[in-house]
Amino acid sequence: MLLLVILIGVILVVVLTAVFKLHPFLALLISAFFVGIASGMPLLTVVENVNTGFGGLMTSIGIVIVAGTIIGVILEKSGAAYRMAEVVLRVLGEKRPQLAMSIIGYIVSIPVFCDSGFIILSSLMKSLAKRSKVKVASMAVALSTGLYATHTLVPPTPGPIAAAGNIGASDYLGTIILVGLLVAIPAVIVGYIWAVKVGTKINVEADQEEALDYDEIIKSFGKMPSTFKSFLPIVLPIALIGIGSVAALTGSESGFTHFLQFLGAPTVALILGVFSAFLLLPEISEKTLSGWIGDALKEAAPILLITGAGGSFGTVIKNSGVADILQKMDLGALSTGALFLLVPFLIAAALKTAQGSSTAALVITSSLIAPMLPTLGIEGAMPLALVVMAIGAGAMTVSHVNDSYFWVVTQFSGMKVTDAYKAQTMATLLQGVTTIIVTMLLWLIFV
Repeated sequence: MLLLVILIGVILVVVLTAVFKLHPFLALLISAFFVGIASGMPLLTVVENVNTGFGGLMTSIGIVIVAGTIIGVILEKSGAAYRMAEVVLRVLGEKRPQLAMSIIGYIVSIPVFCDSGFIILSSLMKSLAKRSKVKVASMAVALSTGLYATHTLVPPTPGPIAAAGNIGASDYLGTIILVGLLVAIPAVIVGYIWAVKVGTKINVEADQEEALDYDEIIKSFGKMPSTFKSFLPIVLPIALIGIGSVAALTGSESGFTHFLQFLGAPTVALILGVFSAFLLLPEISEKTLSGWIGDALKEAAPILLITGAGGSFGTVIKNSGVADILQKMDLGALSTGALFLLVPFLIAAALKTAQGSSTAALVITSSLIAPMLPTLGIEGAMPLALVVMAIGAGAMTVSHVNDSYFWVVTQFSGMKVTDAYKAQTMATLLQGVTTIIVTMLLWLIFV
């Protein structure tokens, strides 16, 4: 009966968000209270678990999400995202324009949301398509899949951070970032191949229109920041978290090791990333220091609320007694080794396809599977990082008409919905399947 109650709770989230269009924050809270009350939990304990779950997750990842969002907004508004794109194009040249767009997407979407990334790079994409005599649809799929891969797999994007927090892996963000960067590469390659094979057969109106010249677009942005300053807010936090993780592995108790671990703490690393992003500000004024950061806080607020409500949902499930039931259950082959990764993958894929939000799929799935992990002996940096990858793979699968990103890609590329299903939706399916296969192979090698 308890498992049935939890299943109804998940269905309730999907119905409230997909059918009634209720915001995921309220949908998750309603489901958390439903599961708590329906499972027979004392009423005051339900309230306590909801509050504890929300606050507990904010304690570990709240500041990290806000800092990551601030970095992303500054990169977007300062022209640094454009500078990064321009550097990649300069290095690769124009012989493989789709590959260039895929790599640009892979880099830009680490701190910038994939929707925003596609919008700000769409004019550059069209001008490069015209200059290289390549179909706009092909370039759009290459860019969208590059953005999508790191958006669902690599912190400091909120979804992977929330998933890590829910399963108790927030102390292993360094490992999750490194594994995410690695696992995202095959997903980007698959997206690139699909863009070349399928996207080149799709015609859009933009193919016939006059696009702004590439050099004119770069000039129209005004004076852009330097390459060093543009990449620093991404590279610095990742490097610091990596150094902190290595320092922790040494087991040394020296003051210097503790200092490195302090710098590598995700909260500190991301705050230092924010300070390094201040170098990108065109002026030190209320417009930038208050206005731009205020815009970032507005973007971060709904993500924080959804993540916190997911923490409430997960805590209620965790304390409902489901762990005791799972210990007695025989999950068969799925309880051992790499095959277990199919469980979070399929749950996340079902949720993503049903309600459209990758972040919500990551949050809900991680909340559901968290009680299983101790029971199955899944703990430590690499196993938990691969669980996050499996959830991220499911959260890719698939992007279609109930996903806001699907409409961003279609509207800014000019693709018809039927063509977008062939190009964008199928590409995200292939990315998800490729990612879960790679994740399972890494499990067999390293776990």
